[in-house]
Amino acid sequence: MSRIGRQPIPVPEGVTVAIEPGLVTVNGPKGELQERVARDISVEQDDGQLLVKRPSDRGEHRALHGLTRSLIANMVHGVTEGFEKRLEIQGVGYRAQLRGRDIELAIGFSHPVQVHAPDGIELEVPAPTQVVVRGTSKQVVGEVAARIRKVRPPEPYKGKGIRYAGEHVQRKVGKRA
Repeated sequence: MSRIGRQPIPVPEGVTVAIEPGLVTVNGPKGELQERVARDISVEQDDGQLLVKRPSDRGEHRALHGLTRSLIANMVHGVTEGFEKRLEIQGVGYRAQLRGRDIELAIGFSHPVQVHAPDGIELEVPAPTQVVVRGTSKQVVGEVAARIRKVRPPEPYKGKGIRYAGEHVQRKVGKRA
């Protein structure tokens, strides 16, 4: 009994998908991504769409089916449009500078902090208090952004630190006299 996913994944023009047992490779204008697929889950290409199938309706197969479908859809989106995370730096004297492919953060420590960009990741500093992380892999973009944020997460009293764009930081009341 084979179940087909509810939503097939459309494959845009210029994107090629290679399906091997246990491995899916997506190649597009922005690069190439590979992902391992569980043995029980099958991926088929049909008429410009990718179909992810599971052998049964058991809980573990349903979970793997949804995970695999999301990962492949993210790969297709990544090689066509890419992913981006924006970070904001708040605090007096806090700033970021681009040094080659890496960034240097001046965020209140006695020394500047260097953050290195792995392969496939592009860091950009449009303003001294903004950092943009771009890449094809959603997972790697999120990891690099989280690593930058971890250097100085926003603190709850004054809100100083590095935060995601649009992130709300719950503020605390300071001590009273």
